[in-house]
Amino acid sequence: MEGNIKRNVTDFEDILKEKYREKGSMARDKFDGDSLAFRLGVMLKEARQEARITQEQLAEKTGTRKSYI
Repeated sequence: MEGNIKRNVTDFEDILKEKYREKGSMARDKFDGDSLAFRLGVMLKEARQEARITQEQLAEKTGTRKSYI
């Protein structure tokens, strides 16, 4: 009987379109930009931790402030 159970699966792109509209709209562009910034932040944090340096050390090496990191 489990084989007969229908699953309601929604594509992630459909969810994004419903909430933020099509690509190219202001709301969608903001979401995509914020999403990219978050992912890059996570990657930077992982790389920094792998290199075993603090936020302060990274800021010094890149010529910026810890608060920016």
